Amino acid sequence: MSQEDSAEIKPEVKKLADLVGYQENSVVSRTLVKREKGTVTLFAFEKGSALSEHTAPFDALVYLVDGEAEVVIDSKSYRLETGDTILLPANRPHAVKATSRLKMLLTMIRS
Repeated sequence: MSQEDSAEIKPEVKKLADLVGYQENSVVSRTLVKREKGTVTLFAFEKGSALSEHTAPFDALVYLVDGEAEVVIDSKSYRLETGDTILLPANRPHAVKATSRLKMLLTMIRS
C-alpha cells in the first residue's frame, strides 16, 4: 500500500467486539488490516468451535477480546480468558478451541 492509499483511510472509533458477530456452530472472521508485512483479524467463535491444529510461517499474537479459550501450542495447553494474550510462535503447531463464546484478535507479523 502506498502512502497515497493510506491517506484515503479515514480514522473512525469503533467497538472492537462489535465488528464481528457470532454464527451458530461456526468460526467467523473479519480482516481489519491487511498489509504486505502483516494482518489483523478479528474472530468470533461459538462455544465448542475451534481452529484445528496447524502451523503458520509467521509469529502471531492472540488477544482475547471476550470469552474463554484453550490454546494448544506444541501439545501444551493454555487457558485464556478476556484480556489475556499469548504468542503463537512461527512454525510451531497450535490450535484454538472456544470453551465459551469468544472473540479474539489475531495479529500476524510477516517478516
